[in-house]
Amino acid sequence: MPTLLVTGGAGFIGSHLVRYWLKVHPDWKVIVYDKLTYAGSLDNIRDLQCDRRLTFVKGDIADRDRLEPVFQESDLIVNLAAETHVDRSLMEPEAFLRTDLIGLCVLLKLLRQHPDKKLIHVSTDEVYGTVECGRADEDAALRPTSPYSASKAGADLLALAYYKSFGVPVIITRCCNNFGPYQYPEKFLPLMITNALLDLPLPIYGDGRQIREWIYVEDHCRALDHIGQRGEIGETYNIATGYERENIEMARRILQILNKPESLLRFVADRPGHDRRYALNWTKLAKLGWSPLFSLDDALQRTVDFYVRNREWWMKIRTSREFQTYYEANYGWRFDDSSSAVV
Repeated sequence: MPTLLVTGGAGFIGSHLVRYWLKVHPDWKVIVYDKLTYAGSLDNIRDLQCDRRLTFVKGDIADRDRLEPVFQESDLIVNLAAETHVDRSLMEPEAFLRTDLIGLCVLLKLLRQHPDKKLIHVSTDEVYGTVECGRADEDAALRPTSPYSASKAGADLLALAYYKSFGVPVIITRCCNNFGPYQYPEKFLPLMITNALLDLPLPIYGDGRQIREWIYVEDHCRALDHIGQRGEIGETYNIATGYERENIEMARRILQILNKPESLLRFVADRPGHDRRYALNWTKLAKLGWSPLFSLDDALQRTVDFYVRNREWWMKIRTSREFQTYYEANYGWRFDDSSSAVV
């Protein structure tokens, strides 16, 4: 029975990939390898705990001794272990370098020793920086503007260097903004949704007219599966949808779905180096036969419904000291979720 190893498999995208893989590939086993930092939780995969094909191993991707045994058991590795939040990277960049860059280096060294495996390294559209017009294709220059995107750009170049120098079987993917159930509520859409549900102000950076391209997380999982089967070793694939929206438009749409007033919108100082627009050319992936299944409106409704139905899941996170400390440091607001009052 072949085995998929998902590093970061208890995180947002990772947990969805695990759930998707077990459903679509009944003849596969799946190993979740996760450090269980603030953004990774076994609660994200608790509904899968009775599946005998699933194994969980707690570990740091940068810990070779811990990682190597599960690596050797695997046939396909999808690297989703990453620090991903731009705001946090501006406050604590060192953690991003350890996980995003050094962690990948450990994977690549293992892959060189075991070339019968295949690695899909999951990157981000943010490595291209602001795309003022048109769309970035896979050969566009990398112009990262935050410690997060710089750590991912460095990881991408390291992966390509290992492929060119040693022929290791690695594929790089760069995806647009993901959203969906179980996304940690510091991210833009779940923060907007949960704040609205609590009747708290929705913090909007700058003028809110930053443009992002959005993909429902299940479509991202489908793309990773597709690339794993049909993608070429040593290649990079953009994963996108064409669903471009301004941040303020997405926030307003959430308020409409929840029947909340626009007076909850609160414009705050823009963050340093905030990219204005991301946009990907995904023709290369489309030629492999992939396209998104979920429309933006349908996916957003599904996502809002999840947070409405699963208040206990996200309230556990939002009332934690970790989240409260981050929120106050980033936005300058203290709040009491239990009373829904900004203080």
